Amino acid sequence: MLTHLVLFTLEDPADIERTAAVLRGMQGKIPALKGLEVGTDILPSDRSAHIALITRFEDEAGLSAYAGHPVHLEVLAHMKTVVKQAVKVDFSS
Repeated sequence: MLTHLVLFTLEDPADIERTAAVLRGMQGKIPALKGLEVGTDILPSDRSAHIALITRFEDEAGLSAYAGHPVHLEVLAHMKTVVKQAVKVDFSS
């Protein structure tokens, strides 16, 4: 199993809930996506990101299929309008 973790800091914190809903909207729409979890920071601090996205795939081929899937590409288009910074980690799980 491959886990893809992305932490997002948004330009405007007012966009957190709407953006989290956009991310959750991928659930059940991308065959390669075996698990999806979206969380928003509940204890803000200077070190906090606003949103955590955790996605799981069978393997790297699944992650690659997800990356090019039309639903994911729509989400990316939204993210480009609201994200200030994003960092990711991909790891075997």
